[in-house]
Amino acid sequence: MKKWKVVSTAVTFGKISKEPVKRLEEFGCEVVLNPFGRPFTNEEIIRYASDADALIVGNDKVPGDVIKKCKKLKIIAKHGVGVDSIDVKTANQLGIVVTNAPGTNSEEVADLAFGLLHMLARGLYQANTDTKNGKWIKPVGISLSKKTIGIIGVGTIGTAVAKRATGYDMNILGYDIKKNPLALELGVKYVGLDELLSEADFISLHLPLTNDTLNILNADKFKLIKKGAIMINTARSQLIDNEALYNSLIDGTLKGYATDVYDFEPPMHLPLFDLPNVILTPHIGGTTVESNKRMGNTAVDNVIAVLKGETPPNIVLVD
Repeated sequence: MKKWKVVSTAVTFGKISKEPVKRLEEFGCEVVLNPFGRPFTNEEIIRYASDADALIVGNDKVPGDVIKKCKKLKIIAKHGVGVDSIDVKTANQLGIVVTNAPGTNSEEVADLAFGLLHMLARGLYQANTDTKNGKWIKPVGISLSKKTIGIIGVGTIGTAVAKRATGYDMNILGYDIKKNPLALELGVKYVGLDELLSEADFISLHLPLTNDTLNILNADKFKLIKKGAIMINTARSQLIDNEALYNSLIDGTLKGYATDVYDFEPPMHLPLFDLPNVILTPHIGGTTVESNKRMGNTAVDNVIAVLKGETPPNIVLVD
């Protein structure tokens, strides 16, 4: 049997759950895992995967010029959902299949979004630091119950956030290009983006990054935000204009901002990182034992299907 070479640049693939790697090895694959603990550079992808049959990627940038130098590639499998960092068009033109792992970390990302919301609404991060340092300071927070949450992007993850919001008797506003039947069943009221921004006490971002959503929250949109709102971003950093975001945190438009996503990983330091009302996490939305296993096995399902000459279950095509 031919020995297939599978290279994984995804930081957590095969590190939390060994099952996906074992499945590849049992299929007859040589598996190379990420040794760096961070996304690969373009040069590293070429060095490791120039002779690979399959590439499993995490939050790495995979541009067309890199794909062209990996002559044996048959599949690029995303260990996650969003494929905006992969040049899918070039891959498809070269006969390389691109896949993702939809729905494998939706609940976990929604959990994180609400966890970050709690931290900002109640000042938990600062309260923890103060108490550990011997300071008995009680932060005055804001309640979640019966408030209005605006969910920008009501797909699988956005709907999971809406489900959690029902437990707080929240008024749930949604913005998207089409209405999700499951969200409607949960009581989500679809409104325009301007109305959502002006009425929401809490804003949670769950849009994919496309040409239409790039900087969708620009300086003009920030002027509409209800004063004292809290914003959570577990989607893509490029949805937001950074300068407008920073100004809104300085002038009090936003009470707080939390993000799990960045333009590059690890991120370059930005001025907003130093603000006390900003919480940063290292892209851990899908990093749980359970979701990691699901993502890994789904990526492997796709890889094995392609190596067997079959159509993978989660193929991604360009419009």
